[in-house]
Amino acid sequence: MYKSFSHKFLQETISICNRLDKSKIERVALLISNIKKKNGRIFFLGVGGSAGNSSHAVNDFRKLANIECYTPIDNASELTARINDDGWNNSFSNWLKVSKIKKNDCLFFFSVGGGNIKKKVSINLIEAAKFGKKKKCKIVSILGRKDGYLAKNSNEAIIIPDINKNHITPHSEAFQGIIWHLLITHPMIKQYKTKW
Repeated sequence: MYKSFSHKFLQETISICNRLDKSKIERVALLISNIKKKNGRIFFLGVGGSAGNSSHAVNDFRKLANIECYTPIDNASELTARINDDGWNNSFSNWLKVSKIKKNDCLFFFSVGGGNIKKKVSINLIEAAKFGKKKKCKIVSILGRKDGYLAKNSNEAIIIPDINKNHITPHSEAFQGIIWHLLITHPMIKQYKTKW
C-alpha cells in the first residue's frame, strides 16, 4: 500500500513521541519549578529556527508561569551591534555578562546540533554555555543530536530521537515547541490559564 510523504512524516512524529525520555522531561520541569521558587530567571538561547522558538518560549514562560525570562534575539539592535563589534562567537556570552546571570538562573538552549568546537558550528551557544558554567547557573537543552557540546555540558539535555537522518532539523525544531509547551502546561510550572 502506498504511503504518502505526509503519512510517513507524521508516523515519524508519533515514533519520536513514543521514544522521548519522559523522566528527563519531568526532571526539567522540577528544575524549572525550583528556579521559579528561588526567583531565578531563564535565558533562552538558540539560532535559526531555534531563535524563533526562544522568543516564543520567553512569551509563554513570562505570561503563563510568571517567570522572568529573556532572549538576546528579541533586541535586534543590541544583538547586531554585538555581532558587529565583538563577533558572532561572543555575541550571546557578552549579552549574558550584562544580564548578570547567577547561580539561581537558568540557560535554556534550543539547538539541533548542540554546537561543535571542531567543526566551528554554533560557537556562540558554546561560549554562552561556558560562561553559564562559570557562573554556576543551571543549563537545560533540547537538542537533535546527542554528540554535540551542549549534550555533554548541560545539567539536563533532552535529546529528540533520531528517526530519520533527513528530518533531524524539522523534527528537532518542532519538538522544541512541543516540549516547552508541555513544560509551560505542567502543573509544577503553570500559574495562569490560557485564554483557550
